Amino acid sequence: MNTLPIDSLLPDLCRALADRDEVVLEAPPGAGKTTRVPLAVLDQPWLVGQRIIMLEPRRLAARAAAERLASELGEVVGETVGYRIRLDSKVGPRTRIEVVTEGILARRLQDDPALEGVGLVIFDEFHERSLDADLALALTLNGRAMFRGADSGEAPLKVLLMSATLEGERLAGLLDDAPVLRSEGRMYPVDTRWGAPWQAGEWLEPKVLQTVLQALADEPGSLLVFLPGQAEIRRVAEQLGEALAGRSDVRVCPLHGELELSAQRTAIEPAPAGLRKVVLATNIAETSLTIDGVRVVVDAGLARVPRFDPGSGMTRLDTGRISRASATQRAGRAGRLQPGVCYRLWSQAQHEQLSAYSSAEILQADLAGLALQLARWGVEVDELVWLDPPPAAAYAQARDLLLRLGALDERGVLTAHGQAMAELPAHPRIAHLLLRGQALGLGELACDLAALLGERDIVRGGQCGAGADLHSRLALLSGESRAARGAAGGVQRARQLAKQFQGYLRRVPVSEAVSDPESGRWLGALLAFAYPDRVARQRREGGAEYRLANGRAALFNEADALMKHAWLVVADLGSRQGQREERIYLAAELEPALFDSVLAEQVTSQDLLEWDEREGVLRAERQRKVGDLVLSREALAGLSAEARTAALVNLVRRKGLALLPWTPELRQWQARIMLLRGLDLQSQASSEWPDVSDSALLASLDAWLAPYLGKVTRLSHFGNLDLPSMLQTLLPWPLPQRLDEWAPRSLPVPSGSRIGLDYSEHPPVLAVRLQELFGLAETPRIANGRQQVLLHLLSPARRPVQVTQDLANFWRTTYAEVKKDLKGRYPKHYWPDDPLIAEPTARAKPRK
Repeated sequence: MNTLPIDSLLPDLCRALADRDEVVLEAPPGAGKTTRVPLAVLDQPWLVGQRIIMLEPRRLAARAAAERLASELGEVVGETVGYRIRLDSKVGPRTRIEVVTEGILARRLQDDPALEGVGLVIFDEFHERSLDADLALALTLNGRAMFRGADSGEAPLKVLLMSATLEGERLAGLLDDAPVLRSEGRMYPVDTRWGAPWQAGEWLEPKVLQTVLQALADEPGSLLVFLPGQAEIRRVAEQLGEALAGRSDVRVCPLHGELELSAQRTAIEPAPAGLRKVVLATNIAETSLTIDGVRVVVDAGLARVPRFDPGSGMTRLDTGRISRASATQRAGRAGRLQPGVCYRLWSQAQHEQLSAYSSAEILQADLAGLALQLARWGVEVDELVWLDPPPAAAYAQARDLLLRLGALDERGVLTAHGQAMAELPAHPRIAHLLLRGQALGLGELACDLAALLGERDIVRGGQCGAGADLHSRLALLSGESRAARGAAGGVQRARQLAKQFQGYLRRVPVSEAVSDPESGRWLGALLAFAYPDRVARQRREGGAEYRLANGRAALFNEADALMKHAWLVVADLGSRQGQREERIYLAAELEPALFDSVLAEQVTSQDLLEWDEREGVLRAERQRKVGDLVLSREALAGLSAEARTAALVNLVRRKGLALLPWTPELRQWQARIMLLRGLDLQSQASSEWPDVSDSALLASLDAWLAPYLGKVTRLSHFGNLDLPSMLQTLLPWPLPQRLDEWAPRSLPVPSGSRIGLDYSEHPPVLAVRLQELFGLAETPRIANGRQQVLLHLLSPARRPVQVTQDLANFWRTTYAEVKKDLKGRYPKHYWPDDPLIAEPTARAKPRK
């Protein structure tokens, strides 16, 4: 057996697991943690009679890890080591190490929260921070606390988190300060070769092709090329095929999760003697897998990740730059078996600008599945332990979706339908589709459709002329059409998944069978069960643009046969960042008459009273709607007074208080009250002064405005309302008298004048001619002495010459300069040397 870096750490790891129930292991790519650790702890005394569950983030990695572990034992998979992944499992009665994908464990915990018979759960490659891994860890820790605690009498359940790059101390803190063990990294050095700076809008494929051909010429061994997605893999493979035509010593091997098993094995296994491989892979090859013979990595530095937008309720795949941690892992692939080379298609300066770590999926994913599993588990989010809690907006969006699908009741409690949905290994949308389809006697069609929606589009990029119509994909599943080259694997997987769904639905009864199950109209209905928010209506007949029930816009990128239908349901759509409209990739026509029968649950009826902006009159109609889409309108007659009043109040709420006949005096009244209220609140006292701010008045329209709207029938009638009388009812006795005392409309000044205060400013402004204040030593105060006014001192022409709240200081320091200037401009006016003993006047000079 070859020596690996992790081997020297295994005794320490075994001791740590014997002493503690939680351990964190950090080991970079190539250390051997995946294949060595499970076997090292298998015969530990604390594990006698119990099994190990090891989680892998991907199906390919889970199967490869199980096969490698079994080969280390000289066995085949299904004996001591087995695996469980979607659509495939190999376990036997003697299996003690089960390698599973992360979603498998989360569902297993729902049926067996204590994980009876399991002594250790290993979370491999936890640094990838998949949503399923975070959920599985949270449920494992919670189930252990409830059923495997110190007082339970059960053997403890141990948890081992293994990672290539992770902030180990942060994770250890999550696990009660668990010990952190660290292994050395790769055994061989990797020479990094930097590319030219990446330019915005630069095409990826030519740069990759040039670098691969250069590497084949300069370096021996096989190549691993990291590309963001299948489309790029396909294009680079085609271009390499042309460039390497006639060379029999190089084999190009795609590697991604949608490939058939045989093609995946070809990419992973050593190249035959005399051949070199060029493996074109997504980030599926970043960790977990060892691809034999690779000593050269070409890294495009990009990855495609799903990002959920709570605003639209949709997930889109975004292509973005990888993190420095991911770049390190990718480079490590070249140094696993011998010294290697990594070509990075970006500059060293750009590398320093990359984020340190990739963002956790839980922070940017659709959380509907997580929310459903938590409802089934019977906990709130804050009752579980999270490294990163689910974002509140996305989680609220997920709960809203579950409510629309009938998985939760109005109290947020899981319904019987929700329980059945949670037991199906599918996204809640798909689970709802399956259950409703089975109830209607459309189980087979529902399973086929669910299989198509659960996988990547089986003809995307592989079959010209298919368009967006889902009927064409169903024809491939049924065998009516033949799959194009490259699509056969996807069709086969979809058929397998459909059979799996059929097995789950056998126990679900047909309760409301339709009379015409062979009709093509049911495809759109089933799709609408899954995507009620993506029911779409054409903007104009025959056009490419549609409006979705969620209010968003969507369109076909090119002419499509589905454009002859006014109503669609969209299954797959997406957009580039910054685009307003989504592109429709997959859809089916919808018969709107179904909203009167099987889709009636999606229809809401709303009586609307709205103002016709053009004519300024109230119009009333009953609208039947699907989300934001209007199915029908019907004029309403004989409106009740309550309904009319509610419509008028809503109009004011929408247009704002400016619709009402405000006067400057009334605005001053409002500001005076708000000043006194603010002074109370500043002193942390409860205020007796009501909140008459615009926002508070809008919130309380029903109380103070609604009773006076009986005679309003046109927009212009709002101008006839006695707004002062309405608002003054908000000020109970004796506050009106106190208002005039504490926040007077005007103040007396030494000249004998009364000068109005402007309460629209804060502090209130007293704008007064300078000469009228002669003899006044201090700045006037209001509000029972709690508030100084702001003096705007004016010239005889009523132009400001000074702004101050400290009149005494003005007389003492600034007046002399101001007097000199004013005396020059207004020589006939009275400008005494000592203003404090001078006679105030509202005239040019005091009367003799």
